[in-house]
Amino acid sequence: MRPDRDLVILGGGCAGASLAERLAEAGPAAPRTLVVEARDGGSGTGTRFGDDRTWCFWRTRRHRHEGIVARSWSRVRVATREGRGGVAETPSTPYQMIRGGDFHDAARAAISAAPRVELATGTRVAAVTRLPDGLWRVETSAGPVTAGAVVDTRPDRRPAPGAARLWQSFHGREIACDRASFDPGTVELMRFLPPRGDRIAFAYVLPLAPDRALVEATVFAADPLPPPALAADLADAIAEATGGRGGAVLREEHGVLPMGLLGPPLPGPTGAGLVRAGLMAGGARPSSGYAFRRIQAWADACSASLLAGRGPVAAAPDGRLLAFMDRLFVRVLAADPARGPDLFASLFRRTPPARLVRFLSDEPSLLDAAAMAASLPPAPFLRTLATPDRAPARAGAAARGRIGEPAR
Repeated sequence: MRPDRDLVILGGGCAGASLAERLAEAGPAAPRTLVVEARDGGSGTGTRFGDDRTWCFWRTRRHRHEGIVARSWSRVRVATREGRGGVAETPSTPYQMIRGGDFHDAARAAISAAPRVELATGTRVAAVTRLPDGLWRVETSAGPVTAGAVVDTRPDRRPAPGAARLWQSFHGREIACDRASFDPGTVELMRFLPPRGDRIAFAYVLPLAPDRALVEATVFAADPLPPPALAADLADAIAEATGGRGGAVLREEHGVLPMGLLGPPLPGPTGAGLVRAGLMAGGARPSSGYAFRRIQAWADACSASLLAGRGPVAAAPDGRLLAFMDRLFVRVLAADPARGPDLFASLFRRTPPARLVRFLSDEPSLLDAAAMAASLPPAPFLRTLATPDRAPARAGAAARGRIGEPAR
């Protein structure tokens, strides 16, 4: 029996939209594709679909999203409460920002012009099952769909204690002030907030103009945190960034990112022709939470495989060295959060900016990795290596289910 579609993509967030956009650009050569997205195309606040996310990364090479870059900066800064830290000047590899609304507008424009790719918003998925003939059946609120392959970009677990070594939770507001309050040439990548015993907290300030910025409160902790738990930190971050004056709130965003997922994916449908992608499938860098470039690399590989008739592919795993360094760094942070500010400050103070950027962009050479390691104090890492890895117990029922996709 011929399936209704060649491919069904579950979820129209960053990963799903990235793959669909590439397939749409293939025109008649694309597989017959349906993107199923539960959101109805609006946020309920009058903003564009998906305009509740901001993605940032260093531009180490030309990329497909040059036309929708909202802002670029050649200077990023990290600072502890005691004034330790560093500034990375990166004029040849600027730090760039893409708004979620602009990204989704571009993806939807490409999909709407494609003859073989369709986006179904406001459509929920009830079940995914494999049929005896090898096809997949997707039960949706609009009716069942059969397909030869499925790419599931929905998170397979809820953020919960034990599902990741640490969670990065952030809550931010884009504000407009009545006077100049920000240095438009410098990103405050990490301005650490008062220390707490069980977490690392910092402000992240993206200046959009002298009187406008996105200010976020970010926390690394064992527990994922909802917006109310970050409200006090966000208020402190805005007050410090604006000299206590604050500003008019233009929009808000919130997300929770895994920093070192623990254990295999939770039980779900498996089989030839189904792959998982997105944040909970290798989309987020464990040591930093950066996801956009990693998701784009996966979308390039997956679309190429589909267009060649080989079916979808999952994200490629990190190399052994990068995976080892990330895992060790997150273990050190989890064991001693109070040390976190000094570790990040040391990285930015002692690592040459070009090497730092390549490492944070998943492109390190052996010399870059060595420079990063040399910039850090060895004692906490040696102690961690000598200590058995007592990872948190794997979350059970509390981690099951699916949530909307957050990504930085």
